[in-house]
Amino acid sequence: MTLEAPQIDSVNLVTRIAGLLPELRPAERRVAEAVIANPAEVARESITTLAERCHTSAPTVVRFAKRLGFAGYPQLRLTLAKDAGREEGRHAGEPLSGTLDASDTLDEVVAKLAYAESRALEDTAAMLDRSALASTVEAIAAAPRIDLLGVGASAVPAIDLGQKLLRLGLAAAHHTDRHAAMTSVSLRGEGDVVIAVSHSGSTTDVIAPAELAREHGATTVAVTNHPESRLAKACDVALVTASRETTFRSGAMASRIAQLLIVDCVFVGVALRDMEATQQALDASFRAVADL
Repeated sequence: MTLEAPQIDSVNLVTRIAGLLPELRPAERRVAEAVIANPAEVARESITTLAERCHTSAPTVVRFAKRLGFAGYPQLRLTLAKDAGREEGRHAGEPLSGTLDASDTLDEVVAKLAYAESRALEDTAAMLDRSALASTVEAIAAAPRIDLLGVGASAVPAIDLGQKLLRLGLAAAHHTDRHAAMTSVSLRGEGDVVIAVSHSGSTTDVIAPAELAREHGATTVAVTNHPESRLAKACDVALVTASRETTFRSGAMASRIAQLLIVDCVFVGVALRDMEATQQALDASFRAVADL
């Protein structure tokens, strides 16, 4: 299934740019990073000033704007200015960045992390492809077997979804080890589902089993922050999160929260297909551990 790109005005532009970072050339990436770091400042800069600050050329800035779907740099500046205005209005008195600094107080740390994580949830909900979500739910509901793949921080949502699907009586298993994942997906085929979670979309320990599963005919789903990543392209369906990397990897924290939103949407979507069966399964699993 092809993931449809969101409309320019439907999702915060900075979030979209962050999702494209791994696919940009070095010069365009410097422009993107300048936009992400301070979109309001870029909105006030001329194309020459921005190009000089990013150690690149004006044509590169124009190419970057066109890659985002704009006619040119003026249209990019206008959208950045509008986004910055909306941010200031929505989050008056709150930090407009999740970037942490060694001089931050604990109050500032709490405020910045809350901001980064709440924005990740809001932006992910806004850009989540509903048709891709529906396809994932349908495939899982009909699957004889479901495998969840994730390593490092991305293992958390994979394990969480695996446990939730087990409580519905579905044959689900999660794998945080590449060898175990490769062994399991080598036995999958048509009708089975393999869900691979990777914020960057470039984790080979997740990509390799996802590619093998697809070769064997299983339906493959990517959960990633980067819609043009190798993982997204290797899978049949992509469910895209929206979070920004920041200092001290608070972006990794926000990405985990965004991934958990995705897997919760998948779980609830499956559960709602047959509420009577869902309630019976949940009641049975609850009784089984009630006295432990």
